[in-house]
Amino acid sequence: MLRMEDVTVAIAGVQVLRSVSLGLTSGRTTILIGRNGAGKTTTLRAIMGLLPVEAGAVHLGEQEIGTTPAYQRAAQGIGYAPEDRRLVPEFTVEDNILLPALALSLPAPERARRLDEVYALLPQLLTMRTRPGGGVSGGQGKMVALGRALMVARTALLLDEPFQGLAPALALDYARTLGELRRGRPDLAILITESTPALLDAIADETLQIERGAIN
Repeated sequence: MLRMEDVTVAIAGVQVLRSVSLGLTSGRTTILIGRNGAGKTTTLRAIMGLLPVEAGAVHLGEQEIGTTPAYQRAAQGIGYAPEDRRLVPEFTVEDNILLPALALSLPAPERARRLDEVYALLPQLLTMRTRPGGGVSGGQGKMVALGRALMVARTALLLDEPFQGLAPALALDYARTLGELRRGRPDLAILITESTPALLDAIADETLQIERGAIN
């Protein structure tokens, strides 16, 4: 459904990804593990269109999307939660969640429906919906970023190091949420990068390892 074929990416003239190939399938969760600097984040950014692909191809279904702008990939149903959350501090939590849906000009009834889905899955966000994005903790910000990604994730969900910096209790809560997401959205393909993927063992359908920009 979503696949990379021999993708090479260079940043500032340095080759970061070396002929990376992987495939995501509806209803399956793929874990990409690797040390810091191995190429995990670059892989997600290349899929999302935030970094240019130097060689190879990215496909969504039968469509090649390697040159498609990131906002159009979001419109095609790819949701992305970056490692550093990227919340707008002056916006409320709810406004941060709604931001991609507003950017894509989704009709108000559809925005409301998707927001209800997010709050049903992440009820803790409902209780903090009026708080400013800059007033949440790092762990809470991870949850907000997940909710924001789910507003557009109709086909694929990309999560970059979602457990990094989380307290143990919040990490377990996040892992439970992903389990519930799998049950509630069996159509969704999920790709998660992690350095220590033990919490994901229960939901992983496939585990890949990346090292020095290449998947072993």
